Amino acid sequence: MTLDAGLVQALEADYKSAPIADQERAMLDHAVKLTKDATKVSRADIDRLRTAGFNDQAILQITLIAAWFNYINRVADALGVGRD
Repeated sequence: MTLDAGLVQALEADYKSAPIADQERAMLDHAVKLTKDATKVSRADIDRLRTAGFNDQAILQITLIAAWFNYINRVADALGVGRD
């Protein structure tokens, strides 16, 4: 969470060029890959998270939270939640 509107704008525009720590970028890279096609997440992706400083518990949490948001968004989309 941040109250820095500039950081929020930078993240929304392109998190890859936003002024965030390498560890945060690695976490977002993982969440994006999981979101686009979870079947393409490999051992190398998990190793990148470990190299970035995440332990197994943190990797599980990152994966569960990203997957949960994907699930909830798909359910909401399928039911038309938020559409006029």
